[in-house]
Amino acid sequence: MALVELYTQYNRVWIPDTEEVWQSAEITANYKVGDHMLHLQLEDGTELNYPVDPSTLPPLRNPDILVGENDLTALSYLHEPAVLHNLKVRFVESRLIYTYSGIILVAMNPYKQLPIYGDAIIHAYSGQNMGDMDPHIFAVAEEAYKQMARNNKNQSVIVSGESGAGKTVSARYAMRYFATVSRSSSNAQVEDKVLASNPITEAVGNAKTTRNDNSSRFGKYTEISFDKNYQIIGANMRTYLLEKSRVVFQSENERNYHIFYQLCASAQRPEFKHLKLGSAEEFSYTNMGGNTVIEGVNDKDNMMETQRTFTMLGLKEDFQMDIFKILAAILHLGNVQIAAVGDERSSVSLDDKHLNIFCELLDLESDKMAQWLCHRKIITSSETVIKPMTKLQALNARDALAKKLYSHLFDFIVERINKALQFSRKQHTFIGVLDIYGFETFDVNSFEQFCINYANEKLQQQFNLHVFKLEQEEYMKENIPWTLIDFYDNQPVIDLIEAKMGILELLDEECLLPQGTDENWLQKLYNNFVNKNPLFEKPRMSNSSFTIQHFADKVEYKSEGFLEKNRDTVYEVLIDILKNSKFQLCSNFFQDNSVSTSLFNSSIKVKSAKIVVKPPNKQFRTTVGNKFRTSLYLLMETLNATTPHYVRCIKPNDQKLAFEFDSKRVVQQLRACGVLETIRISSQSYPSRWTYIEFYSRYSILMSQHELSLNDKKQICKIVLQRLIQDPSQYQFGRTKIFFRAGQVAYLEKLRSDKLRQACIMIQKNIRGWLQRKKFLHIRQAAVIIQQYFRGQRTVRHAITAAALKEAWAAIIIQKHCRGYLVRRICQLIRVAALTIQAFTRGFLARKRYRKMLEEHKAVILQKYARAWLARRRFQSIRRFVLNIQLSYRVQRLQKKLEDQNKENHVLLEKLTALASSRSNDVETIQKLQLDLEKLATQKKISEEKEKKHKDDYQQKTSALEVHNLELQEQKEKLEKELQEKTKEMKDKMDDLTKQLFTDVQKEERQRIVLENNFHNQKQNYEKEIESLKAEIKHLKDENDQLQNQIQENFQIQDGLKIEIEELTSQAKTVPELQKEIELVQTQKMDVEKQLQYQKREMREKMSEIVRQLRESYDFEDVRSRLSPEDLEHLNEDGELWFAYEGLKKATRVLESHFQAQKENYEREIEGLNSKVEHLSHEINHLQNLFRKENDKNDSIRLQLARLTSENVMIPDLKQQVSELQKQKMDLENRLQEAAAKNEDKMEKTTDLSHHNLKEEGTPRRALKVQNEIYTKEKEKLILAAQEFQQTNDHMEKQHESENETRSKVWQDVTYLTMENTNLEEELDKKDRIIKKLEDQIRNLRNSIETDLKPRGVVVNMIPGLPAHILFMCVRYADYLNDDDMLKSFMNMAINGIKQVIKEFMKHNTAEQNKNSLKHFDLSEYRQVLSDLAIRIYHQFIIVMENNIQPMIVPGMLEYESLQGISGLKPTGFRKRSSSIDDTDAYTMISILQQLSYFYTTMCQNGLDSELLKQAVRQLFFLIGAVTLNSLFLRKDMCSCRKGMQIRCNISYLEEWLKDKNLQSSSAKETLEPLSQAAWLLQLNKITEDDAKEIYERCTSLSAVQIVKILNSYTPIDDFEKRVTPSFVRKVQV
Repeated sequence: MALVELYTQYNRVWIPDTEEVWQSAEITANYKVGDHMLHLQLEDGTELNYPVDPSTLPPLRNPDILVGENDLTALSYLHEPAVLHNLKVRFVESRLIYTYSGIILVAMNPYKQLPIYGDAIIHAYSGQNMGDMDPHIFAVAEEAYKQMARNNKNQSVIVSGESGAGKTVSARYAMRYFATVSRSSSNAQVEDKVLASNPITEAVGNAKTTRNDNSSRFGKYTEISFDKNYQIIGANMRTYLLEKSRVVFQSENERNYHIFYQLCASAQRPEFKHLKLGSAEEFSYTNMGGNTVIEGVNDKDNMMETQRTFTMLGLKEDFQMDIFKILAAILHLGNVQIAAVGDERSSVSLDDKHLNIFCELLDLESDKMAQWLCHRKIITSSETVIKPMTKLQALNARDALAKKLYSHLFDFIVERINKALQFSRKQHTFIGVLDIYGFETFDVNSFEQFCINYANEKLQQQFNLHVFKLEQEEYMKENIPWTLIDFYDNQPVIDLIEAKMGILELLDEECLLPQGTDENWLQKLYNNFVNKNPLFEKPRMSNSSFTIQHFADKVEYKSEGFLEKNRDTVYEVLIDILKNSKFQLCSNFFQDNSVSTSLFNSSIKVKSAKIVVKPPNKQFRTTVGNKFRTSLYLLMETLNATTPHYVRCIKPNDQKLAFEFDSKRVVQQLRACGVLETIRISSQSYPSRWTYIEFYSRYSILMSQHELSLNDKKQICKIVLQRLIQDPSQYQFGRTKIFFRAGQVAYLEKLRSDKLRQACIMIQKNIRGWLQRKKFLHIRQAAVIIQQYFRGQRTVRHAITAAALKEAWAAIIIQKHCRGYLVRRICQLIRVAALTIQAFTRGFLARKRYRKMLEEHKAVILQKYARAWLARRRFQSIRRFVLNIQLSYRVQRLQKKLEDQNKENHVLLEKLTALASSRSNDVETIQKLQLDLEKLATQKKISEEKEKKHKDDYQQKTSALEVHNLELQEQKEKLEKELQEKTKEMKDKMDDLTKQLFTDVQKEERQRIVLENNFHNQKQNYEKEIESLKAEIKHLKDENDQLQNQIQENFQIQDGLKIEIEELTSQAKTVPELQKEIELVQTQKMDVEKQLQYQKREMREKMSEIVRQLRESYDFEDVRSRLSPEDLEHLNEDGELWFAYEGLKKATRVLESHFQAQKENYEREIEGLNSKVEHLSHEINHLQNLFRKENDKNDSIRLQLARLTSENVMIPDLKQQVSELQKQKMDLENRLQEAAAKNEDKMEKTTDLSHHNLKEEGTPRRALKVQNEIYTKEKEKLILAAQEFQQTNDHMEKQHESENETRSKVWQDVTYLTMENTNLEEELDKKDRIIKKLEDQIRNLRNSIETDLKPRGVVVNMIPGLPAHILFMCVRYADYLNDDDMLKSFMNMAINGIKQVIKEFMKHNTAEQNKNSLKHFDLSEYRQVLSDLAIRIYHQFIIVMENNIQPMIVPGMLEYESLQGISGLKPTGFRKRSSSIDDTDAYTMISILQQLSYFYTTMCQNGLDSELLKQAVRQLFFLIGAVTLNSLFLRKDMCSCRKGMQIRCNISYLEEWLKDKNLQSSSAKETLEPLSQAAWLLQLNKITEDDAKEIYERCTSLSAVQIVKILNSYTPIDDFEKRVTPSFVRKVQV
């Protein structure tokens, strides 16, 4: 389609404007070919007939959908007004300072600190493709770093722009990005040193100008070197054309270099006293501009920063002080006063203060310096002439010396910085950052501007060639025929400047002539180039200037000072004086063998991609122009050998106002920096380039049903384009993209908008018709109803007369009164009946409740005393019975023992000899047991403290109930007071009525006596009235009686409450009484046990006496010799040792039968109490709700107490065993002999594993002891279970269930006696059963390794906990061997192994695992190590999960479209670089969910604790939300309404995943709240003030800055969507 056909109605064009450069206007009438007038309407509504030339029509404006693009080349119409408008919209409305223009990054200076340069932003751009994120300097730096790493090719980042545009800051951020992304922990100081070079170079090379407070007055190319791992190893710096004239001269409101002002601000510091400096206003070189202070800048603090960076680079304080000496000397030199002596001479006083300080600082002779500042030496072939100088010449010589000193100092500092950044390792690649001045044109342009513009001409040439090359590569890649593109070639301008007999060569030639002047050189230029070279012109009104047509603009240069600046000479005599200085640094500056440090001394070898012109004459190398040209050649060689990346900095206004856009200034810079040239080159070919998928998604609305039915989308796009655009030259089909010429995308957008507009019109037509039909039917129905009522009223009016209406009305009134009377009568009867029934019923119920409460209270009291008496009687009878049995049994036992001992003395005496040999072993065993006893004692103390704490909690709860009772009593007293008050009020009313009646009667009596004769006829009437009054009095008395009845009922209710309170109080009092009774029983039990122990002790003492007597009467050696080992083995086969237990067994059976009968009696009593329990079940439920939380805590306490108690119960048994070992050595010897025999047999029969376990268990003596311990523990567990049952009942029923305590006590006693009986029976089993138990334990030990000790939560096929538990069994083995060295060695090896292989499985301990705890070793010293290791493992696990899921987040959450058919992206046509295209498969939301499920399954299979699992999921969800939200902030193309719908859908998938995994309680959903609110904000209307208020109320998780960022970045996808206006953003901010 021809471009002329697009000039139709409703389209918009750009027309020139004097203020805004370009102005938008809308076409009001279709333009026809050949017309010379275009009918327009301006944005303010003004109609305009704009004259046009048919060959050059005004440029068309892009559709609003394309405005605000990230890349200027994505615009359909590529021209100057479109670029300017797009930049303005992004900068002013969206507050975005970066925009792409093909390969160029356009950076607008915001004149405001923005929060877009933090480390989080750096990490967000790291690894991203260029174009995936919003334009940014970090994106360009990442592209350079990625291409360097991918292609192993050197890169360059070229930052250019005029003064004040932000070049230095952009270059600094690029270097900071490289230092951050390539940072390594082993060489972290290198990056810091590279960044530290910036403050130094800015201090000595930057100054305040009228355009910028920190303007770089030199060019800088910094090469950052990388190794093979792409980590920074060093850097090197090259500088260009320092502005030396600024040292001696500054314009108004400008400053000298920052370092001078920093030095003056620090003059009062002690280390600077010898410099004899003052404020900056005191020196001529620092106060020329008139303003020595920059607002917001502290020169003193900056001096400290400069010194710190010097130190960081390794430059010591002595070196720094030498530099400061030279700087101070320059300042003092500027203050040297030169006085005129006549017209031809000048002089300097030897007493000049500043001259002496200057000479003192540089260690010079002041008299020589004073002489040669005012004289010059002329050497001829025959003689040497000393010629005096005028004052002006002397001042120039002084200033030239100051400039020379500063120039050498600057070069020396740069050289030392390069040495500090040198590297020893081999360089692999480098990235160069070029911070160079842009094209400059001022009112007065001199030699500096000439060199700057010359350098920009060279850079522009290189830029044009590179852009042309990229375009050619793109066409070849897409297999599109290449056509030659005409672009501006500035080689003629470069030839004019640098070619043979060019401007620079003529300038150098003139500088060689002794009598050379600026006028002679200018005349040569006129003669050689005027009317001969079209790029050189002579100004009409000036004979001292010349004009050059640069690529950006014409520039007029003043020839004055060209030769002096190009020569840059200082008189030889002054040089000799400085050369002979005793100050080493100063003398080194002027040595003959000194090499200029401004040249780039680098080991980098680059190969030029383009042949450059070498300098023609070696004799010109001493001039400034020749040096600059040589360094520029080397720079161009370096840039041509690297891949360049361009950053063009733009200054939006000259007033340094934040986010203010001056169109004239911006257009001027766009023309100068080559952005418009890039646009022009792009527009000549195919600027708009879309992929087939993007085209299909965007323009499927223009496709027919037949075309959509095809399967090949690429073929569909071809067919549609051939149908829509008839001219095939307007587009080209590439391999992956469609290339469009300028305007074709706008035409397709117009077709799409027309199609949508037609569809909207059709929808509107049908909806409006439906609404009108609905409205018509509603009106017609209303009209019919009105007619109906109107006609009915008219009929009624004609049919009914006035009399009939009156009769009907009268009948209605009569009916009303009659019906009302009947209803009131019935209501009164019902009310009286109801009141009567209520009164009798309530009275009956109250009396019944009172009697019942009274009976229950009395029954409880009787039960309490009766049960107490019965319990005491039963206890006394049982006690007497047990004592009798014990006495009889002890007598029998002693007699039996004496007889047995007489028979067995000869056997026992033989075994006494073995006791001496085993005594030492027994002593060691006893000592170990004592240590265990001490440990158990400490554990017992801990458990007692916990029990005491539990008891205190119980007392607190009891006190709380007492407080509650007091509150009930107070409420009762309040009710009594209220009843008394009501009674008093009723009495007062009755007294008043009585008094009133009495007064009325008296009054009637007096009137009757006085008027008896006159009113005799009215007597009867008065009597009737008196009777009526009496009736009223009676009625009042009845009401008084009713009130008194109510008061009595209230009293009864109060009495019932009192009774209930008393019952509660009595029940609360019974609790401590029962506790006292329980304690009494326990004390009695302890007394009985003490008596038993005392009797046992007496018996053992008697036995010891008998043994002693037998020992004296028998020969032990003879008996031992007669006994063989077989006799010892079968010595106890007949059970002589256990005979004593038989009698005890019989006694316990008698006791068991007695207690069985008692148990039955108690059970019958308990059944009777069950009815009471059921009656109070409701109250128990209430108490359970109150104490449920406390019971949860008590459960954990009870479990701990149970564990401690199970360990502490061993204490009395161990004590008893110790005493038995000391006093009954005979029994112990028998057991030891039997154990030895059993151990030898067992060693021969079992395997290695059973051998170790049998050795662990010791001998049958130990086996018997362990078995007894197990029995004791089981007994104590049962006792504790009964106690826990009793404690639970105490907590739940402490105020209402005192009877349950008695029941629990009875059950406890019964259980205790039963368990004692069971233990005695088990201890009487045969030795075969003991051996069988040992074999069972061996088998159980095998099973425990595989099953009992296996952690829960692990699948059957995977046994991740088995290695850990094998290690634990090794620790137990070392514990039983009591080998400290083995344990320490094993633990160290295990910790080192775990650190190497980070793998751990969380587990829950079971009761079986708790029984296998260590006994001899305390591993507390390793606990912290293992704890730290566990934390490290967890963090490493989280890092692994985050690294795996992070690449999926942005593609899955942000880019993936879960809702098919609702595209959240618009095709931008952005042309990514070939190196930035990522060919990897895109992740989807399903990928994220699958990865999360994999993590969840892995954590569950490995038995991870539920809380840790929730924490891990919460951290992953926080990462997903944070990464998605941060990426949304950095991607303007994602901020749309449809994308908000897609994000919300993806969030719902994550919430469903949490629900499926039952992780709602993990708080992971809350971490997605900021992202959810951002998605909601994208979908919300953003127009009215109510919308702003709703945003403020709903978006609580987003900060104000984040909300404004989303609003500014909001991008409509369709023409029907509206952009967010700046006024609405301000409303939200307010």
